[in-house]
Amino acid sequence: MQEPHESHGHSVAAWTGVLIMLVGFTVGTLGIWFDQNIVTWVGVVAIVVGAIAWPALARLGFGPKAH
Repeated sequence: MQEPHESHGHSVAAWTGVLIMLVGFTVGTLGIWFDQNIVTWVGVVAIVVGAIAWPALARLGFGPKAH
């Protein structure tokens, strides 16, 4: 059996990155649904920003804390 991860789900960096990417995915999906290219690309950019923000915030000290 695997050991439980004490830091699993307790990282501000991870929550922020995932939230930004979820919003981007939702915006992009709505852009595709309503055939709005600009809205679709805003969603794509938000996904990329979330993917960059996650490790950037972790390096700034908002990642999982060592136990």
